Amino acid sequence: MVANPASFVAALTADGPVSGAWDESRATARADFEAWTAPRTNPGDIQMCEIMGWLDDNLPADTIYTNGAGNFTVWLHRFHKYRDFGTQVAPICGSMGYGIPAALAAAFARPDATVICIAGDGDFQMTCTELATACAHGLKVRILIVNNGMLGTIRMHQERHFPGRVSGTTLVQGNPDFTAFAKSYGAYAERVEKTADFAAAFARADAHDGPAVLELMIDPEALTPAMTLTQIRDAAQA
Repeated sequence: MVANPASFVAALTADGPVSGAWDESRATARADFEAWTAPRTNPGDIQMCEIMGWLDDNLPADTIYTNGAGNFTVWLHRFHKYRDFGTQVAPICGSMGYGIPAALAAAFARPDATVICIAGDGDFQMTCTELATACAHGLKVRILIVNNGMLGTIRMHQERHFPGRVSGTTLVQGNPDFTAFAKSYGAYAERVEKTADFAAAFARADAHDGPAVLELMIDPEALTPAMTLTQIRDAAQA
């Protein structure tokens, strides 16, 4: 069948070929969705669900969100509600570092739009030198680095399959000072260690006429919204 989704659904319903009692299954599916996307608390002083909720409540519906690859993307894709077409620019092949160049492209294409890039600390370092381009052109991209001091997705798989045997995924000692790094290019940069400080920090970043970086210091235990690092390890050992 060759059809776009709208015409396909219209064709299904036009002459009544779709039948059956759908109310119950629809209600069940909706309840599952609402439970899945309901805000939850993660370990540490940075609460990502609250931050995503703040962004939803305070930024325009046509804000463009970009991301690379890693566990950090779950906070965006699961808890942010996309309200307009053309507002998600994400990789389909798991490309780390995709978010920053995607944000630059979005800002070039739609200079009046709000552009937010969500990046992990490992993910950010794949393409962070693109800050030079962002600063040179004065692009108002806002990059939120979710810094947990590790390559989170790989660490998750290590704990699931080889619990306690950590190899090459810890970045705490290897990470640069991200705020100093961003400032060296001419971007605005600030570290945020508590959820309560995010709104004011974002306002300062958003007032900057050029790229801005906010480094969110998330607890390493907040490896996924569903399970902490310790819970994943304990389950694997059990």
